[in-house]
Amino acid sequence: MSATLPRILVPGKINERVLQRLPDTFEIVRLERADPDLVTADMIDVKGIAVSGRVPAGLMDALPGLEIIANFGVGYDGVDVKHAASKGIVVTNTPDVLTEEVADTAIGLLINTLRQLPQAEQWLRQGRWARDGAFALSPLSLRGRTVGLYGLGRIGLAIAKRLEAFGVSVAYHTRSPRDGLTYAYYPTLERLAAAVDTLVVIVPGTEATRKTVNAQVLSALGSNGVLINVGRGSTVDEAALVAALQTGVIAGAGLDVFDNEPYVPDALLALPNVSLLPHVASASVVTRNAMADLVVDNLRAWFSAGKALTPVPETPLTRRVG
Repeated sequence: MSATLPRILVPGKINERVLQRLPDTFEIVRLERADPDLVTADMIDVKGIAVSGRVPAGLMDALPGLEIIANFGVGYDGVDVKHAASKGIVVTNTPDVLTEEVADTAIGLLINTLRQLPQAEQWLRQGRWARDGAFALSPLSLRGRTVGLYGLGRIGLAIAKRLEAFGVSVAYHTRSPRDGLTYAYYPTLERLAAAVDTLVVIVPGTEATRKTVNAQVLSALGSNGVLINVGRGSTVDEAALVAALQTGVIAGAGLDVFDNEPYVPDALLALPNVSLLPHVASASVVTRNAMADLVVDNLRAWFSAGKALTPVPETPLTRRVG
């Protein structure tokens, strides 16, 4: 392959569509994982990284020619973005293209949790409808609920619009109130939890949000409360959540994300009042293809036009072309 093509490192696994499209414009270099100790001397001219997962500072330091890290996903907490910014490396993510899919999943997970639809389906599949009679009435319903959104970015707004169609009240907590919205705003997460009976978490996984959904917030949510998390598992104190579910501090939870994926605590798996998904909020072929395309298109735009399509706020950089 021509040596004039920019070389793009792909550490670990990534969506197959990325690998299919990259060779049109780039030379691919593969690594088993994002480990600087695996970088060899012939990789020092690598110009970009396409990644679904971690990019530690050490890997950036091991690639002196690195200009761009194209992250597969909206969340980029696996990338040491502060270090990237200090080295003049642009980091991109894939916003917008997965907004509607994740919002759809959040609503589906909420309804599954409240109405126990997965359990009802298993009742039918196991022959218990015919053998034992009708499935028990669900103790919870979406009717009459007040939903609080912890985070109101693109996905949070899309969830809120869907909730409006269900006729439920919507409130939110972010660092500061957003202009032009009629939803009730609460300046702290605990105050939001106390004002609602359903809390949907859709904030990024950062040190500022780590374990912010703690025992105090869950207690404020109350015994009729339901927690839904489609953001990052690190945002929830899982031990506190298990205790709250076991003791009736809250009524139920629906989780698509966990603190130590793909490992889910046995205590959560054993609970009857939870609905659990294996981090599939954006996991449709249509949406993942769109995310893969944006990864490649960011790389192409950077090297052809000198500006990425969707740089993260910490790295609003441009490249000299020509």
